[in-house]
Amino acid sequence: MKVDVVVVGGGPAGLSAAIEIGSRGGNVVVIDDHPTPGGKLLGQLHQEGNHSKWWKGFEFAQKLKQKALAANVQILSEKQVWGLEPGWKVHISDLVKNEPGMEIQADCVLLATGAVEKPIPIPGWTLPGVLSIGAAQVMTNVYQVLPGKKVIVAGIDILSLSIARSMKLAGADIVGIYMLPHNPFSNYASPLLHLETLNEMTDFAPSKMIRLTGKLLKSKTGRKIAAQYYPPKGIKMWGIPIHLRSTIVTINGNQEVESVSISKIDVNGNPIGEQKVIQADTVCIAGGLSPLYELAATVGCKFVTLEGLSGTVPLHNKELQTTVPNLFVAGNITGIEGAKVAVAQGTLAGKSICKKVKIGNVKEAEIKESISFVEYSRKLSEIQFHPKVLEAREHLEDLWSKWAHNVN
Repeated sequence: MKVDVVVVGGGPAGLSAAIEIGSRGGNVVVIDDHPTPGGKLLGQLHQEGNHSKWWKGFEFAQKLKQKALAANVQILSEKQVWGLEPGWKVHISDLVKNEPGMEIQADCVLLATGAVEKPIPIPGWTLPGVLSIGAAQVMTNVYQVLPGKKVIVAGIDILSLSIARSMKLAGADIVGIYMLPHNPFSNYASPLLHLETLNEMTDFAPSKMIRLTGKLLKSKTGRKIAAQYYPPKGIKMWGIPIHLRSTIVTINGNQEVESVSISKIDVNGNPIGEQKVIQADTVCIAGGLSPLYELAATVGCKFVTLEGLSGTVPLHNKELQTTVPNLFVAGNITGIEGAKVAVAQGTLAGKSICKKVKIGNVKEAEIKESISFVEYSRKLSEIQFHPKVLEAREHLEDLWSKWAHNVN
């Protein structure tokens, strides 16, 4: 197969880019490993703003798919890209049918591969009944299957709070959300560090008490006070107890999850006092997300590691071009952010690619407008995965400028 552009990943960024390219007359194919396109959108369900409106990711994914098909975008589902050769040759294999592999030739490639969950080892985590919070999201919101009846969540972040609520709405008993263990795998999680991360989220909390507490979290002194005097029994959100001063020490059971052992912790995350055993049949571990960049590594991309982007990302400029000619990136591979930012990035990447390989007649003003819209979407995003994302984006621009200067 020969096309103008191959898009790897059928999530919000990949589909948005393909729509832009296809609508301008480009011959574009999207390759995705899921049965249906949409990526993480398929499992997203949460309230927005003043909580009067629901974000239904599945419905938005359906709209993107229909727009892509209307723009003559070819979507290859249940296919996996296992190799890239600059030039470009894209090697794929089928994940369901016993078919021979396929090679697609293209002038340009967009990597919109998204993110992967970070596993956090806890003693007992290999027992049946332990799963990642993302797996719980897919089971609950995509396949309508409850992960368990009595669920405990390890890890407090925007993702775990949202998915815990989804499970509760679906009928699960969410016993509580607890801190991750204080170890290198969790980046030494502690109440103080978590309050710094969570302070940006409190404006959107359903609880008036939590919204008021958010003002206290803006300062370092305020966070110390909040961590020190956080209620021992936790604070409930949507009826789910959030335990900032307790952590899961072990997951217990003979053949499957039967209980967890909980310990109180100090403000720095160190266990204190006696352990308490709580009954449960399911444990969901929320270790956060990391950009999924392996394909970019195979073709020699330069990489940078920035805390505000939640890990290592391909070095790229504002137009989403990487250090490898005609290789672009969009979405969570560029840093962990929300779906609306991914959509804006996808549209920008689509325009940048069209300009690069001369599809349609993309003007510089259109590129600048899309760059501005990405920045606008980022600043207004209600879901912030890291409080230093804006700072990290500025640092990324500086690193690109230095690289480009050295190359030229």
